Amino acid sequence: MPYSILIVDDEELTQRTISRGLRAEGWEVLVASSGEEGLKLFAEEKPEIALLDIVLPCLDGVGVLREIKRQAPATVVVMMSAYHLVDRAVEAMKLGAFDYLVKPFHLKDMLATMHRATEMLQLQVRVRETVETAKGRYDFGRVVTTNEATRKILAVAQKAAEADRTTILIEGESGTGKGVLARAIHYASPRASMPLLEINCATLPDTLLESELVGYEPGAFTDARRRKEGLLERAHGGTVFLDEVGNMSASVQAKLLRVLEEGTFLRLGGTRVIHIDVRIIAATNSNLREGVAQNRFREDLYYRLNVLPLVLPPLRERREDIVSLAVEMVGHFNRELKKSFTGLTPAAADLLGRYDWPGNIRELKNVIERAMILSPEGDIDAEYLPEEIRDYKERAVPEPLSAFDVSPTGHQFVTLEELEENYVEQVLTATGNNKTQAARLLGIHTTSLQRRLKKSARESGR
Repeated sequence: MPYSILIVDDEELTQRTISRGLRAEGWEVLVASSGEEGLKLFAEEKPEIALLDIVLPCLDGVGVLREIKRQAPATVVVMMSAYHLVDRAVEAMKLGAFDYLVKPFHLKDMLATMHRATEMLQLQVRVRETVETAKGRYDFGRVVTTNEATRKILAVAQKAAEADRTTILIEGESGTGKGVLARAIHYASPRASMPLLEINCATLPDTLLESELVGYEPGAFTDARRRKEGLLERAHGGTVFLDEVGNMSASVQAKLLRVLEEGTFLRLGGTRVIHIDVRIIAATNSNLREGVAQNRFREDLYYRLNVLPLVLPPLRERREDIVSLAVEMVGHFNRELKKSFTGLTPAAADLLGRYDWPGNIRELKNVIERAMILSPEGDIDAEYLPEEIRDYKERAVPEPLSAFDVSPTGHQFVTLEELEENYVEQVLTATGNNKTQAARLLGIHTTSLQRRLKKSARESGR
């Protein structure tokens, strides 16, 4: 791809020599003899690369660089300077210049620098394309749901994306889509063009997790032979997604708290304070409040993370979405597996809608992929679903028990409280102690059931 290059230099011989060499390589060349003329040409022609001499009449090259970067930050700028002005060239690098050439230089050295500049432009294009692809993939509008609770959560998440400094805590069972929601928030935020780096805190030992987050200096530990930037440092300007944050050790929790409070940290073995600008999105499938109560999780960190909580419901609580999600997944795997399935038979759809999905959306995705591999193309039929789904029967609500059956004292009559307590126990037994399903069968919220059980435990312990 040909690029246009703006040369700003007040020496006519330099202009001619550089222009001739660049045009021979296929570049389009624009030439200006002053900073003011260069900025006028830049505003009119929008070249991708600028080659600026530092010493110019009136407005010098560093001033031109500042204005170009203000107007078009993605422009690749290379400075030219005499040897005694190298310190000015270094100053220009700090202001965003890509490189500098010391006069006099060989034409081949200049062309080599320009080729590296074009590689940088091509990289920028690939990054933009990647970001645009990710934006499309994780767009909030693509979320398949008619569930009212999920819709409300997505609406809050979209607002949270705009507030790009707000820390977010996503809670939910494993497989409910916490990672997908975190990516959607990042790519809908002003940080979308900056890095999104992810780490699962449950998969790494404490020491390795700490070094991955903050990096280390040479000699920090036995195998630390050279400096390594941590994930927090590499994500500067972007987002860090910490999955299963409840698994962090106390020392890592302390470092994360400092990042959230001060925006600073130290590498392992380091003494220099590093300042960063990152947004933290944390996720957990455990109850962090219980972790705080049991002294496994810092209370101050919990409140720092829980600025904006988002709780994703399990798939069994959004049954109206199950078949729609399954059909969407059929389309996805048609593209990935190069198949041409048309959907689900009514029998298969009915079984999918009845199943409780302990693995949530992740389990549903695995089931659809497996069925599409084993089944002939067309509609996926029930016979190609896993045995546990074909044989699944919703646990029936136990019939109300009579007073003679439930009396713990042997008397014919019991109090209403005793009756309720025993009925709750029967439902829990029938559901295999699944509190979420038991609460649904009882017609109460899970937290209400948990409060009732805690109260019952306290009273029985007296």
